[in-house]
Amino acid sequence: MDKIGIFYGTEKGLTAAMAQVMYRVLGDGIADAPVNVNQARVADLLQYQALILGVPSYGVGELPGRTTGSEEGNWEEFLFRLDEADLSGKRVALFGLGNQQKYYDRFASSLIHLYHYMVSYGAEVIGRWGTEGYHFTHSHAVIDQHFVGLVLDHHNQPELTKDRIITWLEQIKPALLEKLPQSH
Repeated sequence: MDKIGIFYGTEKGLTAAMAQVMYRVLGDGIADAPVNVNQARVADLLQYQALILGVPSYGVGELPGRTTGSEEGNWEEFLFRLDEADLSGKRVALFGLGNQQKYYDRFASSLIHLYHYMVSYGAEVIGRWGTEGYHFTHSHAVIDQHFVGLVLDHHNQPELTKDRIITWLEQIKPALLEKLPQSH
């Protein structure tokens, strides 16, 4: 594929909505329409060299899936089907949702699981995001004072969501496009 693939898991639809915003900002000439991992096959994801993957926060910083009682946005099940796939040569940017007021002690921690899976499968993960402007006490998704991807708190900071998405996409877009054939 010569476009960026966008895949997401969702609980109540907010992660899907954020993936749609990213798709509209990037444009259909650069990205394909976002796909819920519940609707995706492994081959769908593997056809892309550049990916944006999104995850909601769930439970105590877990990935949504069967073991957590979630039927929607089942990243856990999808990653199990990847079964040690080789993602070498793929460049992946991650985004996650969280609620820093309600879950200040585990804010957006689900994102770290997706990060660890992608790294273990050989993907190059890009798109770290600063923790400035957020108010939380702990997040497993923070490494070296940066989130491992874009974190959005649309519940408590909806006025910042679009600007954060645009800024992050401007930051990662050159690195993602670099993985695509030279037609772009």
